[in-house]
Amino acid sequence: MDKYLPVLIVGAIIGIFAIAFLIAYLKLKKDKAMKEFERNMPDSLIIKRLLRYAKPYAAQFVLVLVIMLLSISYDLLSPVLVGNIQNLIKHAFPLSKLYWMVGAYAGVLVVSMVSMYLQTMILQKIGQKILSDLREDVFAHIESLSHEQLNNIPVGKLVTRVTNDTDGICRMFTGVLVTMIKNVMVITGVLVSMLFVNYAMTLVVLCFVPFVVLFTFIFQKFSRSAHRAVTDSRTELNTFLSENLSGMKITQIFNREEEKMNAFVMRSNDLKKAKFKRMFVYGVFRPMVYMLHISCVLCLLYFGSRGYIENTVFLGQAITSGTVVTFYLYASKFFDPIQTLSEHFDVLQSAFASAEKIFTIMDMIPEVVDDPDAIELQTVRGEIEFKDVWFAYKPGEWVLKGVSFHVQPKQTVAFVGSTGSGKTTILSLICRNYDIQKGQILIDGIDIRKIKISSLRRHFGQMLQDVFLFSGDIRSNILLRKEGVSDEEVMQACRYVNADRFINKLEKGLDDVVRERGNNFSAGQRQLLSFARTIIHKPSVMILDEATANIDTETELLIQDSLEKMKNIGTMLIVAHRLSTIQHSDNIILLSHGQIIEQGNHQELLHQKGRYYQLYTLQYTKQQLQNS
Repeated sequence: MDKYLPVLIVGAIIGIFAIAFLIAYLKLKKDKAMKEFERNMPDSLIIKRLLRYAKPYAAQFVLVLVIMLLSISYDLLSPVLVGNIQNLIKHAFPLSKLYWMVGAYAGVLVVSMVSMYLQTMILQKIGQKILSDLREDVFAHIESLSHEQLNNIPVGKLVTRVTNDTDGICRMFTGVLVTMIKNVMVITGVLVSMLFVNYAMTLVVLCFVPFVVLFTFIFQKFSRSAHRAVTDSRTELNTFLSENLSGMKITQIFNREEEKMNAFVMRSNDLKKAKFKRMFVYGVFRPMVYMLHISCVLCLLYFGSRGYIENTVFLGQAITSGTVVTFYLYASKFFDPIQTLSEHFDVLQSAFASAEKIFTIMDMIPEVVDDPDAIELQTVRGEIEFKDVWFAYKPGEWVLKGVSFHVQPKQTVAFVGSTGSGKTTILSLICRNYDIQKGQILIDGIDIRKIKISSLRRHFGQMLQDVFLFSGDIRSNILLRKEGVSDEEVMQACRYVNADRFINKLEKGLDDVVRERGNNFSAGQRQLLSFARTIIHKPSVMILDEATANIDTETELLIQDSLEKMKNIGTMLIVAHRLSTIQHSDNIILLSHGQIIEQGNHQELLHQKGRYYQLYTLQYTKQQLQNS
């Protein structure tokens, strides 16, 4: 019994660690049960959905697997070759035989190295293609979401999904998925090889397999939880940065740098703690597997050495020095892939955590979609009609209450009213940025829900108060990737809206650089560029939402002149607080609390001496006081 005491001590130590791991796992499971908000998409579903992106490249993956079979030849044959060399050199031997064995070892090594190079290159190319496909799908889905859905998701979160999270999935395809298959094949091949060499000592190795499986299973649970925490913390930090870098001027104006810095440090520390937790989980698992490896080697050396020294058999099989050397090397080949699994699980769980986040976005069903029988609208005359339209952003909180009006083609109609009266909402509903709850909106007599969204919006040109310009140059911001338009046509549109007056003064003209959000141009210049952008796309209906707000008097005169020209293009819908800008409109609709209380042209409304008359008198008096 004494001769088995060292083995029993090793077994007891491993058993203690196994019990500790089980207790920790049960505690983790209990904590997860308490977090009802935590999304828990099964790994099998994640894998199934990710494999859809790998399916188009199935042939390349099969090629990689074939190459992989060559690369694992080194892992399977090298221990046997070294063991044979050990047996050979114990006695007198022909040198040619040693040369042959060393040459065979070198040949197997070269084949393995070339195979690994080819495997890596093919996988990297496949991974980049999958990354591109996934990013395009995520971005396309984000584009399909409604305005309300986009308003509810921070921009930083969407950026993280398209960049960081897709990168994590790419690493899984390029460095983990196939390599894990390779490791499984290596482990299986090593076990089979060991059985052929000496089944008795193979049984010693197999005694450690249940503990390897147990530790790996528990690590996978801890790793997934740790990676989810890292992903959440990174998203929070990116969201904070996206918002606060955009609003840095406000922070500086109100001298809130210290408060924002403290908020940043808090989120940064949360990410640091989450990463430390992940490193701790990883740091525990790998030493545990290494401990099993060393324990297995010790047991092999113990039983093998005793059998060799005492010239006895072990479980009916003789043990030679070559057998001991072969099994020592096979033990490394067996446990090295298992140790590598810790790194694989690190990347794999990171990819799964990222995939959960991505699929959460992609599982969002767009709220505004085409009807199955939606039609393409080839031309638009510009007739618009609202029939008893009711709309609410939140259930029960009506923004529009039974709104009805009719706009004839080529008419200019203005909407006025206090903030929150529903003016901007009406313009958003016409473009179907939102769907109404009751009533009907018609374009040329056709319900807009029966028209394809892309077809509908193609005929609208929107000019908003907050003009968004993209990084690039003036030409690209006017064209927005529209092809087949010459520079002369672009400049003609610019001249039409008076934007050429400042463009011609720029050193590079249309090629002049536009910085982020167009912050190197004034508000009036940005607005004129938005007018040119609208004209070049030849819309049938033009929408101006406070397009003349925050504009200096000189620029306002240019814009007014532009508006007069643009009225001849098609139907124009205007929202404005300055009543002086809409006096020449064919119809003025006054809204209050989501209802139309007055409508008519400027003179008709003044004659009624109602709410419009009061607003105009107030603004006129205020203007006279400012001029005096």
